[in-house]
Amino acid sequence: MRALMVRGGWEGHEPVACTELFRDLLTDNGFEVTTSETLDVYTDRELLAATDLIIQCWTGGRFTAEQEKGLVARVRDGAGFAGWHGGILATGYDASSYQFMIGGRFLCHPGGFVDHTVDITGDHPIVAGLDSFAVHTEQYYCHVDPSLDVLATTTFAGHPDEPGTAGVVMPVVWVRRFGAGRVFVSTLGHSPADLLVPQTRTLTGRGLLWAAGH
Repeated sequence: MRALMVRGGWEGHEPVACTELFRDLLTDNGFEVTTSETLDVYTDRELLAATDLIIQCWTGGRFTAEQEKGLVARVRDGAGFAGWHGGILATGYDASSYQFMIGGRFLCHPGGFVDHTVDITGDHPIVAGLDSFAVHTEQYYCHVDPSLDVLATTTFAGHPDEPGTAGVVMPVVWVRRFGAGRVFVSTLGHSPADLLVPQTRTLTGRGLLWAAGH
């Protein structure tokens, strides 16, 4: 099996360091891992056709029509697509097919880094055995598709920056089927430190493997 890590964009999210955290997991599960630091890889039909899992960590990206078409078509045809935080949710804002595929988009994180709780909401294998857990990181407020299979949520307390968000229950982790493909999205993962929180690391790793059909 082949995994493709597509990483770049805003360096504040440390795309190389974050994706490298999961290289051993992938190789240990039989993946040959290729990396790309250009979105033009999505126009390489031969490479995409041989790819089983695409992991994207690219905050602030803008897709050309050809890039978007290549990526979306490959996932619809059966590749897994997975990512976390801004690398998947704060990119491609003007790419409607991409937005439809992932099922959400980042809007804001009131208060910046705040203490909040991630509540596990289902019995999906990605979150099996995990209990709700506390984090200190950005609490993503997103617009999300109502058809998502939500695996974890967070409840906003209503920070002074945006008091109207008080009581809002927002998806944190979700999956969805897209044609023959599988999509995994997590809002957690601002930095390597966030991804090393044990529960976050576990569910993210499982999410990557699930997207690939494991």
